[in-house]
Amino acid sequence: MSGVIEGFRMNAPAAAPRAVVRSWGDMAAIGLSMACLAHCLALPVAAAFLPMLGLATEAAWAHWAFVAVAAPLSIWTLAWPPRGALRPLPLSLAALGLTALVLGAAEWPSHAMETPITVAGALLLSAAHWINLRRRRHRC
Repeated sequence: MSGVIEGFRMNAPAAAPRAVVRSWGDMAAIGLSMACLAHCLALPVAAAFLPMLGLATEAAWAHWAFVAVAAPLSIWTLAWPPRGALRPLPLSLAALGLTALVLGAAEWPSHAMETPITVAGALLLSAAHWINLRRRRHRC
């Protein structure tokens, strides 16, 4: 009876609910990375035209808020791959990206390097989730 239900063959296995939820987590993480990039790149340009926006670009709490949301979301979606397939590339990219986000939020090594380090971290983290999402869709 496996594969046949009342005369109909099941052609494709249903996606595991955990994999679907984790895929949404990857998409949310990519969206968060894009919001981080918009904050780092678009707000300073907009602040040149609207000086009151300059306060939003210098808010240190915003950088720590991105880290506080990105770290658990990344750990949740990347640390437990489906079907026990360990993925060192997304994990490595995510570790580098999260480290860069923390360094950027801490303004290390200097305030001038905050934006390039944060942008690099957001891009690395986004790439890690993109790779994870693509692999998850091809395996499940």
